[in-house]
Amino acid sequence: MTYLDHGATSFHKPESVYRAVRCALENCGNPGRGGYPATLAAAKTVLRCRERAGELFSCSPEQVVMTSSCTYGLNMAIRTLVKPGDRVLITGFEHNAVTRPLYALGAKVIVAGRKLFDWEDTLEDWKRALKQGVDAAVFTHVSNVFGYILPVEEMARLCKLHRVPFVIDAAQSAGILPVNMGELGADFIAMPGHKGLLGPMGTGLLLCGGLPVSLVQGGTGSMSREQQMPDFLPDGAEAGTLNVPGIAGLSAGIAYLQQAEIPQILAKQQHQVQRCVQGLKKLGMRVFSGDHQSGTVSFVPNMDCEDAAKILAQQGIAVRAGLHCAPLAHQSAGTLETGTVRVSFGHDAAAWQTGNLLLAAEKLTGYS
Repeated sequence: MTYLDHGATSFHKPESVYRAVRCALENCGNPGRGGYPATLAAAKTVLRCRERAGELFSCSPEQVVMTSSCTYGLNMAIRTLVKPGDRVLITGFEHNAVTRPLYALGAKVIVAGRKLFDWEDTLEDWKRALKQGVDAAVFTHVSNVFGYILPVEEMARLCKLHRVPFVIDAAQSAGILPVNMGELGADFIAMPGHKGLLGPMGTGLLLCGGLPVSLVQGGTGSMSREQQMPDFLPDGAEAGTLNVPGIAGLSAGIAYLQQAEIPQILAKQQHQVQRCVQGLKKLGMRVFSGDHQSGTVSFVPNMDCEDAAKILAQQGIAVRAGLHCAPLAHQSAGTLETGTVRVSFGHDAAAWQTGNLLLAAEKLTGYS
């Protein structure tokens, strides 16, 4: 199989990730729930992951909260900063993991910046909206549909200038692009463990500038006499037993990235995206590409996108088609009615993958 769906999850993982998961299953107990070797091994495993994440994202280990997914982390962050009726600024490329929690809270959503691969438009729209007054902002680092890398550093600076608290969705950037909690000054940055960070599914991180609202309450292994959740990080945001095998795998994934050097991974992905764009255009596809693009590219064939993905799958090419849980992004790009076929490269991006895709895509050109 030629796997080109890393935007959904990384696959295959580095061997070190599989080994770490198995080692944790065989040796770790429940962290913070005892003083015997198995629980201490679990606590050490979790701490090592926090420390590695802190090094990668420029924050303290205590600021790293373990979650079950990026979606879970975003919900925690949004419910911390947003009250019903608040005016919340977002971009035109947000995922449902951002828009649905805001809708559920009854927030008044302001959309700013809807032109693909256009930093000037995004920033001008962002400035205008902030001047009109908002209570909070939530914005993605990279569009999961089109690979558009937004100017988050400048967007964050503008939010701080206007004293607007903000959340960054790093679902498609963590482990691929620099994400510096200290420099960005975000209130929260949410990310999955299973995509660019190469960990198992069911893992995620929420980088916290302050204590978030906990979506669940329960045991934390600390302050057990109290009926309120602890008022300090990370305990106050981590009720219940942690996914130690998953965290062990995530820790190994982060360690792999630290050795492999993230800029080189991104450069490989972008090189293959450029080859992919050129080849798909030659085949007559409508391709979305431009400056500030990551390792993801979307295209529209002359047929139903879901059918196109099935034809590619029959030839061993794994891609994703449809709306990608991001109807707002498709609305911005004018593809809400058709959807797109998405190609997303991973840490192992290579020329043979692009070659296989383009050969298989030739079978899509006979349809109208």
